[in-house]
Amino acid sequence: MEARDAARLAGRFVGTGVKVKAAAIASVVFVVFLFIVGLFGAGIGGKAYADSCGDPGTPSVDYGDVDVDGDEPTAQQPDANQRNYQIANAKIIDGVAQNNGLSGRATLVGLMTALQESTLLNLPNGHADSVGLFQQRESQGWGSRGDIMKPKYAATMFFMGAKDGDPPGLTDIKGWEKMGLGEAAQAVQKSAHPELYDGEEDAAREIAKEAGLDLDRPAKDAGANEDQDQGDDTATDGGDGDDSAIECYPEDDNNGTGKPGKPGAAFHDGDAPWPSSVKNPRSTEAAIAWAESEAQTGGRDWYRACLAFVARAYGWSFSGVPYAIDHYREMPASMKHDKDRNPPPGALMYWETGGRAGHVAVYLGDGKIASNDILRPGYIDVVPATDIESKWGATYVGWAPPYFPKGG
Repeated sequence: MEARDAARLAGRFVGTGVKVKAAAIASVVFVVFLFIVGLFGAGIGGKAYADSCGDPGTPSVDYGDVDVDGDEPTAQQPDANQRNYQIANAKIIDGVAQNNGLSGRATLVGLMTALQESTLLNLPNGHADSVGLFQQRESQGWGSRGDIMKPKYAATMFFMGAKDGDPPGLTDIKGWEKMGLGEAAQAVQKSAHPELYDGEEDAAREIAKEAGLDLDRPAKDAGANEDQDQGDDTATDGGDGDDSAIECYPEDDNNGTGKPGKPGAAFHDGDAPWPSSVKNPRSTEAAIAWAESEAQTGGRDWYRACLAFVARAYGWSFSGVPYAIDHYREMPASMKHDKDRNPPPGALMYWETGGRAGHVAVYLGDGKIASNDILRPGYIDVVPATDIESKWGATYVGWAPPYFPKGG
């Protein structure tokens, strides 16, 4: 991260015109410091973490955007308890690798994969029927949901694959040891965006260091497979307790209005005044102008921060909701316009992305949106709204007014 961008990131949280308590400011400064030194962020070395805000086929998570005074940690900014879960899961992955005679390099590939897929937390949900550390799918032959939710089983499947080789694990991939780290991960996961795994290397090495793992360990003949069931396989839950998978929105006709439009079709300006309950520090016109200005002159402040960006556009310091798609789901039913491709300028548009977080962007009018990460990781760009479908393979969910009842 460039110093200019780091400074802009810190600057986002001051001068907003919104009163923030001193404790909140101190907490934000601390989080920004962690981000700058690379503990949870891109790091000084310039490594880019996988975009949890919108890529298809990657059931990853957003950085989150909640009140800094609140007690709702997110997966990418975990509290101490969640960090302990990440370290515990890292040890399980490494233990499975060692039990199968695999090298520390294999452990590193496993950690990078789990960080991208689940942020190294044993998530009970994801895209379609994806669950667990590696977001494996029962329907794709990885095992039963109950088994996949056991970290040691999931790690064993990632490294060793099914007995019949379908699906294959890392060791089934010929020449994986000589592949790039991200390339090896992709050979197992078959993600729509293989370039994202490499972005997790710094975080994987950091967690391995905290966990005391030897990533330089050479491979040896497997001789301890009989020990795979040993150890605690229960203290690794990093999810929210919800045992259901992500549900996509039904293919209805916009609640009977007849205006859903076909996937990939152009978006057109609608005319729907905001309800009286929609009140923001910035007006719609000012929010659009601010978003357009950020696209022209802004820095790399918005990596994995789509919900934070749209909240900031409307003058809030935070949205109060961890995930973009949850922000839509929590909207009053009267404000949700499922599948409607006629949003009014200033509306918030939402997409299912195959990941936990989903994606949200500000509609500028004339079929254009201001979106983070779509052209340049971390930056805002003005692009056709259809790009989220065509470039990311995402599913358009609908639009809603800029309503932030938990914002502050």
